[in-house]
Parts: sequence; C-alpha cells; structure tokens
Amino acid sequence: MSTFLVAGGAGFIGSHLVETLLASNHSVIALDSLITGSEDNISHLQNNPHFHFIQHDISKPLPAIDKVDGIFNLASPASPMDFENLSVEIMKAGSFGTYHLLELAKKYQAWFMMASTSEVYGDPEVHPQHEDYLGNVNCTGIRSVYDESKRFSESLTSTYHRKGYARTSIIRIFNTYGPRMRINDGRVIPSFTFCALHDQPLTIFGKGTQTRSFCFVDDLVRGIISMEKNRPSIPINLGNTIEKSVLEVAETIRTMTSSQSEIVFHGLPEGDPKRRCPDLTRAKEILQWEPKISFEEGMKKTVEYYKNFPLHTS
Repeated sequence: MSTFLVAGGAGFIGSHLVETLLASNHSVIALDSLITGSEDNISHLQNNPHFHFIQHDISKPLPAIDKVDGIFNLASPASPMDFENLSVEIMKAGSFGTYHLLELAKKYQAWFMMASTSEVYGDPEVHPQHEDYLGNVNCTGIRSVYDESKRFSESLTSTYHRKGYARTSIIRIFNTYGPRMRINDGRVIPSFTFCALHDQPLTIFGKGTQTRSFCFVDDLVRGIISMEKNRPSIPINLGNTIEKSVLEVAETIRTMTSSQSEIVFHGLPEGDPKRRCPDLTRAKEILQWEPKISFEEGMKKTVEYYKNFPLHTS
C-alpha cells in the first residue's frame, strides 16, 4: 500500500482520482482549500480508514504531513469565471502552492505530478497541439493568471527534476467533463446541461464555431493512474482528439435532455481560443493510453448527475 497526497482532492477531477486510488487499496491524504472544491464530493469516503481530508490552502505553508510516496497537484481554480474572480488565488496556488508541494516531495523523495493544462498553449497557431509546441499566450490578459501560473508551475517542476530534488511528471489536461463539475463555473458542459434541463437559454459566445475536444473524467483519471505507474519526466497531453464545435455541443445537449431551451449568441470573451485539440502521440506510446468513452456515453452520466440539482443552485 502506497500513500498519496492529492492536492485539490475535493475538486472535480481530484475527488475522482481519490476514489480510484482508494479502490486500488492505497492510502490517500486529500488537501483542499474548498474555494472551488466541495466536501460533498468526498463525503462518501470519510469513513474509509485509509482516507484523510485536510482543509488547507497550499499557497500557505503546509501542515505537518507524514511520509508520502507520491503527490498529485491538482489544486487550482480552473474555470473562466475564476480567472477574474479568483485571479490572485490562482497565481498564488501556481507559485507558492506548487513550491510548497515540491518541497514536500523533496523532503520525502516522493514522486510529484503537476497537473498542468492545455491553457499553456494559449490560442494555438499549431493544430493539434503537441507537447513541444511553445504556445501563443497573452501574458497580461484576463486568462493569463491561469495560463501563466500553470506555465510557472511547469517550469518550477522541471527545475526540481533537473536539480535532482524530486522525480517529477507533468500532464497537460485538455477539456474534461463529467459528474461533480461545478454548475456555475462558466464552462460549456455544466452550463449547457443545467440550463437545458430547466429550459433556460443556452448562451454561446461568438458564433459557436470554435471547437473543443471533450474527455470524460473516468478516461482522464485512467490516464493519470498510468502516469503514476510509468512516471515519465516529459510533459504529456491527456484529452480527447474528437473535435466538436460549441454550437454542436449545445444542440447535442438540447436533444439529449429533450429541452425547449433557445440558443442565444453573445460576444466572444477576450482570449477565448478558437481551436483546442491534443496530439496524443506521447500518451499512446509512453502510457499506452487513449480515451475510450464516447461523448454520448459520458454525457448520459453527466446529465443524470445534474438532474439532481434544483433550479436555484448557488
């Protein structure tokens, strides 16, 4: 039995990872400030003797933590609405927070995985995006707080690896969806699904021709587990390669929910990328991983999850 620390363990992806690690008979410590995470995501795990939750902001010095074998850093607000509302918190998580966790990895000689993002590619001029592409990022725009905090985290993680302080890995997560995403976080899947279930307008920014590739959370977690088993030192993209336009996603969700929602169009936000799609060559070759769950299958599970939420949800 290994002991893993999951920073952001009460969040959307983190809580699914915690579940999977526990199901594999590991011991798990989850750290989360609960700024965007929720104890509801891990409440069903609280009676597990191998699970321990600590409410803590990783941008502050860490509490006393016993020896761990591995650290997964998924701690950061990550939705577009957070980029403005929690801008300073995002940058502190990506700088001080990553540093504190790397120091813990150094102390215990634990493996460290940095959960980075496709946002490091900015509004890409290369398609699909491969890991050697250096990106097209606006370092002073609204989205920069997230883009640059993740780029800094990658740089710091790579530095600890080069200096021999810790064995490290980096994943770059592309659009991921599924149960436990915050309803009101401004991202396409939860926003469209919740509104469609209540026959509210589905708001599309721009003409809806911008594309995204959506990976179901179970596939992503399977990729993260493979990262832990293989522990490569180079960045690896995790996501889905099937592109869908935002308009197509809205129409699909409206059909799946038998919704009467109308589709309305607003102006495109600053810096919103036109295309995002990962090159998965490294993931296939190094991790023997690729996504298996179709968008329709994943959306069925996602829709069922959001059916349990009332109309007036904070």
